[in-house]
Order: sequence, then C-alpha cells, then structure tokens
Amino acid sequence: MEYTLELQQISKYYGHKNNLTKAVDNISFKVKKGEFVAIMGASGSGKTTLLNCISTIEKVTNGHILVNGRDITKIKGNNLNKFRRKELGFIFQDFNLLDTLTAYENIAISLTINGVSSSKVDDKVKAVAKELEIENELVKYPYQLSGGQKQRVAAARAIVTKPSLILADEPTGALDSKSARMLLEKLENLNDELKATILMVTHDSFTASYADRVIFIKDGTIFNEIVRGKKTRKELFDNIIDVITLLGGDLNDVI
Repeated sequence: MEYTLELQQISKYYGHKNNLTKAVDNISFKVKKGEFVAIMGASGSGKTTLLNCISTIEKVTNGHILVNGRDITKIKGNNLNKFRRKELGFIFQDFNLLDTLTAYENIAISLTINGVSSSKVDDKVKAVAKELEIENELVKYPYQLSGGQKQRVAAARAIVTKPSLILADEPTGALDSKSARMLLEKLENLNDELKATILMVTHDSFTASYADRVIFIKDGTIFNEIVRGKKTRKELFDNIIDVITLLGGDLNDVI
C-alpha cells in the first residue's frame, strides 16, 4: 500500500506545564495515494491545528509527519520552503487570490515560482482551467469573478503543479450552495480522474460527504472514522449526521 501522508503520534501543545493546552493529542492516521479524506470537528477540536501542522505552518510538539515517506518534521529553512512549494497545494476558505493579477496569472504564478519554463506554463494553465471549467474566466480579475469562480481559480492554482497532497481548509465556507456543490464535484473529479490526494477540513456534513473517508476530531484526539466504501453519498451523509449526534454539543458548531 502506497501512502501519501502518514501521521505518527502527532501532538501539538501550547503553554507551559502548569497551564498546558493539548490542541492535538497523540493522533495517528494514514492517507493512501489518491484518497480523499475529510476531517470534521467542532470549533476548538484541534482540526485546524492539525492541518496547520501537516502544512508545516506550525511545528509539532511530538511525533512525525511523513509525506511520500519523507519526515517533514525534520526539514528546515529553505528546504522546507521548497518542499511546501513542490509537494503541497493549498485551497483556502477566503480564496487568497492576488487582486492585481488576472485568473490566468494567479494560476501561472504557482508554476513560475516552481521554475516551470515559460513555454510550458500556458499549456498547463489552460489544461487545468479546462478541467475546472474556468477557461472563459482566465482574463478576468478576482473582483470580476463570483465566489464559486474564485474558488475554482484557487483550486486550479493548487493543483496546477501536481502536488503530492492538496490541503483544503473549509473550501466551501464562503460559497453559496450551488457554487459549493460545483466545487465539490470538481474536487471529486480531480480525485477520481487525476488521482489527486486531498485532505480537507470542514464543518459541513454535506461537504464531507464527498470524501472517501471522514475522520472526526474531538478534544484533540480522533473520536470516530467513517469509510465510504460502497455507500452512496446520501448514505455517507446520514452516517456523518449520526456521528455528529454522538459528538454532542451544539450541532451548529459542526454542520
């Protein structure tokens, strides 16, 4: 079995001995190459901290994170920046597009930073734009795009370099239901057809139902896990709601 991501007893603590907060507490799991995994949990559960550790934004307190067998907790300095550029793709809730660049330029910048020759940039940008159905939006600036179009541009930027792992942080959080569904269908297609490995943090049960597997985090630890297998998306959605009920608390925190 080939794994893109392996978490080995990951912990992330804040504070000192007498006032210690365990944001992530001894979490271990693996993500197979080409798998689409969603992480769910209430606010303060540790899911965003976990994603930040995987994305190298934060350093773990204990444990190891392996991407394609390489322990990224041991990478430092410029090597870490290089790793992040080449191996990770990011999709954020607030898009993070550069307002002064067109959609085409926002996508192309990922390739340029990674040293792709100018002769290849155009073909790669147009190919990913076709995949995400934003070919007609490439000449537009972010202010001329809808929220759904902006997020598809952001998704194109994330995948155009063909990273080992795509990290999506609440990718549908700022979208209306129609735009959210369209983006999720595109991510599902990228996962099915291009075998993109996706790890997505979300509060939303509908969004999580597009994944192959859903991991639930509570108080910094893994509470439960659902594997889609042969379930329909509706069946997976119902299973997610069942687990959320077991999690307790205010459902508005996790749906």
